[in-house]
Amino acid sequence: MSEDTVSEETEETDTIGFKIVTGVAALAAGWVAQKTLTTAWKSITGNDAPEDPDDDTASTVAVVIFAATAGAVSALARVIATRSVRKVAARSAARR
Repeated sequence: MSEDTVSEETEETDTIGFKIVTGVAALAAGWVAQKTLTTAWKSITGNDAPEDPDDDTASTVAVVIFAATAGAVSALARVIATRSVRKVAARSAARR
């Protein structure tokens, strides 16, 4: 990658519009991932997802597994959304 390409990419990703779109995409992806995980948890375990760690009806193991899975799925969704927005912005900039 040449220095010109890097500086143009940096200029594109430093705009406030890019940051807003990236943030909205990451939030939307996280929301969809959470809803999908909650639905999958219910269909796999037959129980509602443990939403409140202080709830005595959920086992500690279930709470830990759900929290770890939710964190991983959320992080993955955020990365995918951010990279997708970056690719779309790069394609859009290349057309100009």
